[in-house]
Amino acid sequence: MGPPLKGREIEVTTGTFAYRVLIEEDLLAETGRLLRLALPPGRALLISDHNVFSRYGNAVLQSLAAEKWQVKTALIKPGEGSKTVTGAKRLYEACIDAGLDRTSPVIALGGGVIGDLAGFVAATFMRGVPLIMLPTSLLAQVDSSVGGKVAVNHPRGKNMIGAIYPPRLVLIDPLVLKTLNNRQFRAGAAEVIKYGIIEDETFFTRLEEKSDRLLARDSGFLAEAVAASVRSKARVVEKDEYEQDYRRILNFGHTIGHALEAATAYRYYLHGEAVLVGMVLAVKLAQKLSCLDAGTAGRINSLLGRLRMKKPPQGLTAGKVIDKLEHDKKRLRGDLIFVLPDRIGSAMMVPVKDMEMIAGVIETYLEPGG
Repeated sequence: MGPPLKGREIEVTTGTFAYRVLIEEDLLAETGRLLRLALPPGRALLISDHNVFSRYGNAVLQSLAAEKWQVKTALIKPGEGSKTVTGAKRLYEACIDAGLDRTSPVIALGGGVIGDLAGFVAATFMRGVPLIMLPTSLLAQVDSSVGGKVAVNHPRGKNMIGAIYPPRLVLIDPLVLKTLNNRQFRAGAAEVIKYGIIEDETFFTRLEEKSDRLLARDSGFLAEAVAASVRSKARVVEKDEYEQDYRRILNFGHTIGHALEAATAYRYYLHGEAVLVGMVLAVKLAQKLSCLDAGTAGRINSLLGRLRMKKPPQGLTAGKVIDKLEHDKKRLRGDLIFVLPDRIGSAMMVPVKDMEMIAGVIETYLEPGG
């Protein structure tokens, strides 16, 4: 995998792929040099959105040019509305216009939408070209940039069309998180807490003790939290790259969370906001099914509560959310599969047939004061 690099370095090694995740401040300015360690310089396509590119695009392009990369740029509108098959088609045209061949990387500079969409394009253009992730949101840094899940949305379900396509290299610069607005940052923090709940009891306890430092974006603790989250995800992915079984624990909060996003046409919730609601409701469901004791549920809810759930929009009903759950891609033989915590640092997959119970749990969120 080449010579060792500076900063926090995490290797993700599965049965089919191996790649590096490097975490270090001011890393975007080193993109060209670090990419050259993984691939010989040549043509590349940088995919970003207008907001992210206006802030970081020039630094990345200058770094790439200094190392003799010939880079074209494709910019999209920010938000989930761009993460569609139509959006991918436009980017295929950009790949052709850039003269990419099978050795030419697609470089994703942005948050989760950019990573998912650019990754989907990289996975499918010419049956696969190298993918480089430069995640700029907290959620993308700790979740979507690692593990290889790439996808676009369908009107009837989130991430319904996609693939497992690992990146060649992930470069994480925690310094960019200082510029995120508070809403985006807290949405990403939900995914950070997720790892403590489902996989890492020590990390969960650390978050209980230091959540104020996390939310204040303390530089030292932020880098620590990002690295701990990436290590947690790497451990899960290394055990089950293609989500045959164990990797499904990463879907904690996502079953109802994805349904909330789809039921509001991907315009109301940020992904992390919907997942936060989904995690809180999954804890309620775990208690109803006697999977989780009240004391442990209280600890989880206390930590999640520090992020403050987004209130539901007017007109959203349990029926509308249930309708989207009917199309959840995580169904197994007709049953909805929920990831439910059974203790701190552990979770299990539970098929749930009782739709009335699920609807009742959703109602606890939708009702006034829920």
